[in-house]
Amino acid sequence: MDGTDTMGGQTYRAIRLERIAPSFREGADVVELPITEPARGEIRVRNLHCGVNAIFDTQIARNAVDYVKIAIPTFTGVEAIGVVEAVGEGVTGYAVGDAAVTVRFTGGYREANTAAIANFAPAPAATREYLALASTGVSALVALEQIGDARTGETVAVSAAAGGLGHLLVQLAVLKGCRVIGVAGGAEKCAFVSSLGAERVIDYRSEDVGAVLAAEYPGGIDVAIDTVSGTIFDAFLANIANHGRLVVGGAAADLEGKPEVVTAPRIAHSIYYKGASVRGFMNGLLTPHWDDARKRLFRLYQDGKLRVTFDSQRNVGLEGIYDGIERLLSGKSMGKVVVDIVDQGE
Repeated sequence: MDGTDTMGGQTYRAIRLERIAPSFREGADVVELPITEPARGEIRVRNLHCGVNAIFDTQIARNAVDYVKIAIPTFTGVEAIGVVEAVGEGVTGYAVGDAAVTVRFTGGYREANTAAIANFAPAPAATREYLALASTGVSALVALEQIGDARTGETVAVSAAAGGLGHLLVQLAVLKGCRVIGVAGGAEKCAFVSSLGAERVIDYRSEDVGAVLAAEYPGGIDVAIDTVSGTIFDAFLANIANHGRLVVGGAAADLEGKPEVVTAPRIAHSIYYKGASVRGFMNGLLTPHWDDARKRLFRLYQDGKLRVTFDSQRNVGLEGIYDGIERLLSGKSMGKVVVDIVDQGE
């Protein structure tokens, strides 16, 4: 991603995946690289914060990402926000000092990023909030609207509802005038999801998700957005409404590469008689919708209608990226997991 003209002696650090390994920490190293001047059509951004995508990071370290071929060594990280510090010839729309966000792979886990302007989007300020909205927020809004086709008055269920994606999905569905059911684990996370406007929060640790849905929502779920898979997916599918849409945005339960063996009837038996559908959500295939979604999310946040919550664990510096990944994988995080590449204090 970086240009070719170096600035004598000046360097920055980045995380590079060097080898296949069981975990990202074991496979990736921090490396030092020369600062490069932006070529024509490029800008250089000094990253301040980055977002963590722990499952993707772990899967690329294990060479288990089958939808895109990644050659090792490779730089890593998808999302970061920072300040423009140099602008190449022919660039319009960016000036030194502007905030710029990237949501492109290899642009995230690095202190500086020199790349074509197509890899960036403008942001009102280089803050954690705009980073979360420009990356995870866009995923939430596009999944809800473009794939889930959620409409006012419908019932929407969200798994991992206390997470970075889930807590934004809940709010966006509420703002759309939907009845929202959140699924989360533990009293603290459930209380958090309730505070976001969900009318019912199911604690999967102490309640049977499928039984609750069947008893309390006999009309079924119009839209379910699932990033967990396993028994949560099964519960959503079993309780999908006529013409309902089950959106698959991930499969966290299958991270260890040992998916549950399913001996139940094929999915056709679950969707045919209801005219329902199961839809895959892959944000990278929906880039035409990103700009509009980003602008709308920024306005909602500026108008005080959308709340961005971050996990309580602070992760600082490039080394903090490893900690952030492990925190997210632990299942203990609540809200968006970010890393302050530059420690600006609390």
